[in-house]
Amino acid sequence: MIESCTVLELASVLAGPSVGQFFAELGATVLKVENPRTQGDVTRRWTLPHETPPDDRSAYFCCCNYGKQSVALDLSTERGQDVLHRLVVDTDIVIANYRPGRAEALGADADTLRSINPALLYGHITGYGPDNPRPGYDAVIQAESGFMTMNGSADGPPTKMPVALMDVLAAHHLKEALLVGLLRRTQSGRGAYVPVSLMQAAVSGLANQATNYLNTGHVPQRMGSAHPNIAPYGTAYATADTPVVLAVGTDRQFAALCDVLGRPALAQEERFATNAARVQHREALNEALRPRLAEQSADALLEALHQRGVPAGAVRTLPDVFSDPHAAAMILDTGDAAHPAGLRQIASDSGGEAPVLRPPPEYAADTQAVLRERLGYDESQIAKLETNGVVVCG
Repeated sequence: MIESCTVLELASVLAGPSVGQFFAELGATVLKVENPRTQGDVTRRWTLPHETPPDDRSAYFCCCNYGKQSVALDLSTERGQDVLHRLVVDTDIVIANYRPGRAEALGADADTLRSINPALLYGHITGYGPDNPRPGYDAVIQAESGFMTMNGSADGPPTKMPVALMDVLAAHHLKEALLVGLLRRTQSGRGAYVPVSLMQAAVSGLANQATNYLNTGHVPQRMGSAHPNIAPYGTAYATADTPVVLAVGTDRQFAALCDVLGRPALAQEERFATNAARVQHREALNEALRPRLAEQSADALLEALHQRGVPAGAVRTLPDVFSDPHAAAMILDTGDAAHPAGLRQIASDSGGEAPVLRPPPEYAADTQAVLRERLGYDESQIAKLETNGVVVCG
């Protein structure tokens, strides 16, 4: 079913393109429609200080755009909208991230496109819902959804997470919703408008922190990596070499930890015998654990803990992460003439072989081919569109 799908991606940056890339990985044809007035997706120019890509594909852009074809189409023009509407006739899914009201001005709103193709699934990512025109940006959503007040050290300022997690959460919400929409469409033949907002995705991601507040009135405070409900869980402890994190979720696991550390009596103390007691006496617990952990070699400690079924792991840098076979297996290498050494990004691991996908597209690289092969335009028609600024051909 997915292999026969065509997806039109009218989205930029991270959330929407991540959804498009997901469908490309599943085998769908994904046409990324880019705006000539901005020279395409803005992330093409989001480079690191030392990054000098040979073309318009920054590392950031590559994280969520492989497997696609790039079509540069000016939807602010009547002819550009006509091209879009022709494409929609044979499209299964549209992914858009227009601010409410903007898509209507471009002839790219759900009502217009679904009037052309009633079976169309229109996935729409907004910042605050389809009735709120505020633009949505991950950093602002992190602040407004409460994440920043909880993130960081207890004596430090509210802190943004180093990944745009609100975009990632919203993308996952839309992936799930569109897959459900495809399933329902096989039964009804009808498409749907599928809205997802960054704010709602963020609030849903508050999980236990939200229910802690809603049911007890507890307002979370910054506490570093510690967990409000479990101890010892999440805090990084120094060892003789590499910091480790413990994720002790049961009393049995805590007793096993104490055995490995040569301090079995700790698990019998009243203040540490249960999780509730350990949470209550968190500082005393840390004072008891830190000196013994600091004497251990991380590798030997982790091996002993794993043998006893105690969840724990080393604090890794990214070079360490990608030396792990599990992570290395997720690296997708795609190369081309501009990148003979390959373009590397992370592919979703579905349990099978890594997908064979084309590299992230250069801006406008596929405009001409899509117009010719999907819509039947001849060379003179394409040249006229390009001359009039409706399209850009790479």
